[in-house]
Amino acid sequence: MHTAGTLPDTSSFPAPAPGIRVGPAGWSYPDWRGTVYPNKLGRSFQPLPFLAEHFDVVEVNTSFYRIPDPLKTGEWALQVRDFPRFRFAVKLFQGFTHTRKASLVDERAFHKALEPLARLGRLSAVLVQWPWSFRESEENRRALFEVLSRFSAYPLAVEFRHRTWSRREVPALLRERGVAFCNIDQPALSQCLTSRDVITSDLVYFRFHGRNEAAWFREGTGRDERYNYLYRHSELKPWIQAVRAAASPAREVLVILNNHYKGKAVTNAFQIQYELTGKKQAVPETLLMEYPELEAVSDTIYQRRLFG
Repeated sequence: MHTAGTLPDTSSFPAPAPGIRVGPAGWSYPDWRGTVYPNKLGRSFQPLPFLAEHFDVVEVNTSFYRIPDPLKTGEWALQVRDFPRFRFAVKLFQGFTHTRKASLVDERAFHKALEPLARLGRLSAVLVQWPWSFRESEENRRALFEVLSRFSAYPLAVEFRHRTWSRREVPALLRERGVAFCNIDQPALSQCLTSRDVITSDLVYFRFHGRNEAAWFREGTGRDERYNYLYRHSELKPWIQAVRAAASPAREVLVILNNHYKGKAVTNAFQIQYELTGKKQAVPETLLMEYPELEAVSDTIYQRRLFG
């Protein structure tokens, strides 16, 4: 249960700057070497500054599996100090949403982990992701509101996976609490939630999982296979229109790509950024070799390096 006095004092934390930010979910994937990252990584290579050269946000997914040390989150912020627009979205620890066994000690530890990012103005959102098995009910609403109360000091986004949360009154409940409804793209399977333009706060969150229907619920499917999907332009176009429609001077709009396998999230992120800005993208050469479709959005300097 939530205990009064556990929330940090966020009155001095800088407010997130409004605007559209596009980026991938996570950055530590072995299969990104030679695709997103160079084949040969020198001792000084750091993935976060590399991504910050291209994007304005990254979603931290390791925090879902274990609560990071505040020294580590502070180090992340320092690594991107040369990129003033760059922000982090942090996934809430699964103990609060999946196992539901998180303790008050875990709550305090998560607050401490967020503090460096929030204090330095690098925190755009905390993502509260619920599993597909979490269906809309009176009991689960209470569980939802309990978690939202425990982390109300931060900009929150809630991701539901089950279709029962598409009921009309759900956005109103989140709007009352100033919490974002996370608009997700996932396989269009029975009882899977679909959403596109639900806006319930000044934080707007879009999240793309891919549409690998064959692997989504298959027993024994690993993480890489489940999210092994490259979006076609025709699939992204309606979402890009929704992102444009959501943008306003007062809103923070996050577009997160979770179809991470072999750099597909980064590939689609470049394509989305190009569509939103009209500016050619500085696509890494290794990624351009893996996905020639990026030639259409790639800066000519990078193409000349690759093709001579």
